[in-house]
Amino acid sequence: MSNRSLIIMVLVLVGATAYLLIKGDGDIDMGGEKHGAEAVHIEDAKKAAAPAAPAADAKK
Repeated sequence: MSNRSLIIMVLVLVGATAYLLIKGDGDIDMGGEKHGAEAVHIEDAKKAAAPAAPAADAKK
């Protein structure tokens, strides 16, 4: 491959990555492990998701 094609490929990949990071609605936190009030608790998420599960089964 020529240098020109490699540069174009890298620019396309960088552009696609930037687009996905900007347009993505994900809440990415690279701050490390959280403690205290800012921590996300899995049990709270399970309780919030539990009422939605029977409604999904009733539709079948």
